[in-house]
Amino acid sequence: MNYGTQRVRLTTIVSKMELTNLTVGLDLEDRFITMPDVNRPSLQLTGFWDYFEPARVQIIGKVEYEYLERLTREERLTAYTQFFAQQVPCVIFARSLKPDAEIIELATSRNIPLLSTDKGTAAISSEIIRWLHVQLAPMISIHGVLVDVYGEGVLITGESGIGKSEAALELIRRGHRLVSDDVVEIRRVSDDTLVGSAPEITRHFIELRGIGIINVKTLFGIECVKNTQQIDLVIKLEDWNKETEYDRMGLDDQYIEYLGNKVVCHNLPVRPGRNLAIIVEAAAVNHRQKKMGYNAAQELYNRVQENLNRKDGDEHHEFFY
Repeated sequence: MNYGTQRVRLTTIVSKMELTNLTVGLDLEDRFITMPDVNRPSLQLTGFWDYFEPARVQIIGKVEYEYLERLTREERLTAYTQFFAQQVPCVIFARSLKPDAEIIELATSRNIPLLSTDKGTAAISSEIIRWLHVQLAPMISIHGVLVDVYGEGVLITGESGIGKSEAALELIRRGHRLVSDDVVEIRRVSDDTLVGSAPEITRHFIELRGIGIINVKTLFGIECVKNTQQIDLVIKLEDWNKETEYDRMGLDDQYIEYLGNKVVCHNLPVRPGRNLAIIVEAAAVNHRQKKMGYNAAQELYNRVQENLNRKDGDEHHEFFY
């Protein structure tokens, strides 16, 4: 996947990972990370630079630190000088390891932030990779509502004013959780996973025509909201049209594509008297059953076929008697 279109401020990583800035003379505000992977520069510190990716976050653990400590002062300075010359975005020292003042001064002069954490090398590496893969994933924004229904991420789309927010509000009243209303940011975090979230400015808010803006977190409690959710199912609301032939069996799943990933999609006709919240609940549970291997439509189809075969057999039997 291409991560080049997204970036994360270094200050955000420092805050999220609770890192300590060792190069206090450097301003971290206008620095950005553009790659989700990290690098442990063991080979680079020995002088091997082939296939080195300088845009990655660099992490020095116990192995790299002990190797550098065993070098002479001149060799250590040379290794760090060559390393900092690659203009890496930052260097994180794990396990509360800290370079001496001379190295910190060298990094400051070369404009390379040095950071420190008390977490283990493997722990901080995996944590940064996991978090950056979400933050830097390809992303689009769409008009819709995302709700966690029985653990299934249900994205409700449709024309403005068709009742998406009202359906979400009823789902919240029934114990489900709101992720985003009006605008949903969708990130492709893997080849088969889409994660949705709300823009920070509208998080936890719902717009209800005739009433205005309400804060779901304040009105219904913290248990009724969620910051992110994998998108498992899309329900597209549309005005009821008696001329349209709607799917009544559901034997074959229909799909919609976002960022190259396909998601099961149901077109749900809307007209007065239909309880959208209950229908969405049923769709979420039915989708979950299918993932667990049970398909109600297929079972009904099999029963009908067995019944037809049995009738054909009875008629054939009567013919000979």
